[in-house]
Amino acid sequence: MPLRFSWSRLESLSTLYFYEMVKARESVFVVEQQCAYQEVDEMDLHSWHLFVSMEGEMAAYVRVVDPGVKYSQPSIGRVMTLAKFRRRKVGRALMTEAIRFTEQTFPGMGIKISAQVYLSAFYQSLGFKAVSEPYDEDGIRHIDMLKPAVES
Repeated sequence: MPLRFSWSRLESLSTLYFYEMVKARESVFVVEQQCAYQEVDEMDLHSWHLFVSMEGEMAAYVRVVDPGVKYSQPSIGRVMTLAKFRRRKVGRALMTEAIRFTEQTFPGMGIKISAQVYLSAFYQSLGFKAVSEPYDEDGIRHIDMLKPAVES
Protein backbone atom coordinates (compact mmCIF):
# COMPACT_ATOMS: atom_id res chain seq x y z
CA MET A 1 0.00 0.00 0.00
CA PRO A 2 1.54 3.35 -1.00
CA LEU A 3 2.35 6.09 1.47
CA ARG A 4 0.87 9.56 1.12
CA PHE A 5 3.05 12.48 2.31
CA SER A 6 1.47 15.79 3.31
CA TRP A 7 3.53 18.82 4.40
CA SER A 8 2.03 21.85 6.14
CA ARG A 9 2.79 24.78 8.41
CA LEU A 10 0.81 24.84 11.67
CA GLU A 11 -1.29 27.83 10.62
CA SER A 12 -2.44 25.91 7.53
CA LEU A 13 -3.50 22.75 9.36
CA SER A 14 -7.18 21.99 9.59
CA THR A 15 -8.58 21.44 13.06
CA LEU A 16 -8.87 17.73 12.26
CA TYR A 17 -5.19 17.43 11.23
CA PHE A 18 -4.12 19.35 14.34
CA TYR A 19 -6.21 17.00 16.50
CA GLU A 20 -4.71 13.93 14.77
CA MET A 21 -1.18 15.32 15.26
CA VAL A 22 -1.65 15.96 18.98
CA LYS A 23 -3.45 12.65 19.56
CA ALA A 24 -0.71 10.67 17.79
CA ARG A 25 2.21 12.47 19.43
CA GLU A 26 0.68 12.09 22.90
CA SER A 27 -0.06 8.42 22.22
CA VAL A 28 3.57 7.67 21.34
CA PHE A 29 5.62 10.10 23.43
CA VAL A 30 3.51 10.68 26.54
CA VAL A 31 1.62 7.38 26.94
CA GLU A 32 3.87 4.70 25.34
CA GLN A 33 7.17 6.24 26.41
CA GLN A 34 5.73 7.48 29.70
CA CYS A 35 7.20 10.98 29.40
CA ALA A 36 5.35 13.73 31.21
CA TYR A 37 6.29 16.91 29.34
CA GLN A 38 4.74 19.75 27.36
CA GLU A 39 4.10 17.86 24.11
CA VAL A 40 2.76 20.78 22.06
CA ASP A 41 5.30 23.60 22.30
CA GLU A 42 6.35 26.89 20.74
CA MET A 43 8.53 25.08 18.19
CA ASP A 44 5.34 23.83 16.51
CA LEU A 45 4.73 27.43 15.42
CA HIS A 46 8.11 27.49 13.65
CA SER A 47 7.98 24.08 11.98
CA TRP A 48 6.92 22.20 8.91
CA HIS A 49 4.71 19.22 9.83
CA LEU A 50 4.74 16.02 7.78
CA PHE A 51 1.82 13.63 8.00
CA VAL A 52 2.20 10.21 6.43
CA SER A 53 -0.97 8.32 5.61
CA MET A 54 -1.31 4.66 4.75
CA GLU A 55 -4.48 2.71 4.14
CA GLY A 56 -6.47 5.91 4.71
CA GLU A 57 -5.07 6.47 8.21
CA MET A 58 -2.31 8.55 9.76
CA ALA A 59 0.66 6.20 9.99
CA ALA A 60 3.57 8.47 10.91
CA TYR A 61 4.54 12.05 11.66
CA VAL A 62 7.62 14.27 11.91
CA ARG A 63 8.27 17.98 12.26
CA VAL A 64 11.07 20.05 10.77
CA VAL A 65 11.95 23.00 13.01
CA ASP A 66 13.20 26.12 11.24
CA PRO A 67 16.89 27.00 11.61
CA GLY A 68 17.63 29.34 14.53
CA VAL A 69 14.76 28.06 16.68
CA LYS A 70 16.16 24.94 18.39
CA TYR A 71 19.60 24.84 16.77
CA SER A 72 21.36 27.03 14.22
CA GLN A 73 20.58 24.30 11.67
CA PRO A 74 17.11 23.04 10.81
CA SER A 75 16.10 20.16 13.05
CA ILE A 76 14.01 17.05 12.48
CA GLY A 77 12.08 15.97 15.55
CA ARG A 78 8.99 14.31 16.99
CA VAL A 79 9.75 11.38 14.67
CA MET A 80 7.10 8.73 15.22
CA THR A 81 5.28 5.84 13.61
CA LEU A 82 1.99 4.73 15.13
CA ALA A 83 2.08 1.21 16.59
CA LYS A 84 -0.24 -0.28 13.97
CA PHE A 85 2.22 0.65 11.18
CA ARG A 86 5.53 -0.30 12.79
CA ARG A 87 7.73 -2.95 11.15
CA ARG A 88 6.46 -1.87 7.73
CA LYS A 89 9.45 0.40 6.92
CA VAL A 90 7.33 3.53 7.33
CA GLY A 91 9.96 5.10 9.61
CA ARG A 92 12.68 4.91 6.96
CA ALA A 93 10.35 6.38 4.31
CA LEU A 94 9.32 9.10 6.78
CA MET A 95 12.92 10.09 7.52
CA THR A 96 13.98 9.87 3.88
CA GLU A 97 11.21 12.32 2.95
CA ALA A 98 11.98 14.58 5.93
CA ILE A 99 15.67 14.74 4.97
CA ARG A 100 14.85 15.39 1.30
CA PHE A 101 12.44 18.20 2.20
CA THR A 102 14.80 19.76 4.77
CA GLU A 103 17.79 19.76 2.43
CA GLN A 104 15.66 21.26 -0.36
CA THR A 105 14.03 23.89 1.88
CA PHE A 106 17.18 24.87 3.79
CA PRO A 107 20.06 24.12 1.38
CA GLY A 108 23.64 24.05 2.60
CA MET A 109 22.76 24.10 6.32
CA GLY A 110 22.97 20.46 7.41
CA ILE A 111 20.41 18.94 9.79
CA LYS A 112 20.73 18.50 13.56
CA ILE A 113 18.64 16.09 15.63
CA SER A 114 18.30 15.00 19.23
CA ALA A 115 18.00 11.23 18.79
CA GLN A 116 17.04 8.57 21.28
CA VAL A 117 20.27 6.63 21.82
CA TYR A 118 18.72 3.26 20.96
CA LEU A 119 17.91 4.63 17.48
CA SER A 120 21.38 6.08 16.76
CA ALA A 121 22.35 3.25 14.35
CA PHE A 122 19.16 3.91 12.35
CA TYR A 123 20.03 7.61 12.07
CA GLN A 124 23.66 6.78 11.22
CA SER A 125 22.36 4.70 8.31
CA LEU A 126 20.70 7.90 7.04
CA GLY A 127 23.93 9.93 7.17
CA PHE A 128 23.83 11.39 10.70
CA LYS A 129 26.89 11.38 12.97
CA ALA A 130 26.95 11.70 16.77
CA VAL A 131 28.16 15.13 17.90
CA SER A 132 27.58 14.89 21.67
CA GLU A 133 27.82 12.50 24.55
CA PRO A 134 24.55 10.80 25.57
CA TYR A 135 22.35 12.83 27.91
CA ASP A 136 19.01 12.43 29.67
CA GLU A 137 15.96 14.15 28.20
CA ASP A 138 12.63 13.47 29.88
CA GLY A 139 13.95 10.20 31.32
CA ILE A 140 15.19 8.83 27.97
CA ARG A 141 18.84 8.72 26.82
CA HIS A 142 19.42 11.02 23.83
CA ILE A 143 22.38 12.05 21.72
CA ASP A 144 22.81 15.02 19.39
CA MET A 145 23.49 14.00 15.80
CA LEU A 146 24.33 16.05 12.70
CA LYS A 147 23.88 15.32 9.01
CA PRO A 148 26.36 17.50 7.18
CA ALA A 149 25.20 19.88 4.49
CA VAL A 150 24.96 18.41 1.01
CA GLU A 151 27.56 19.89 -1.32
CA SER A 152 26.09 21.28 -4.52
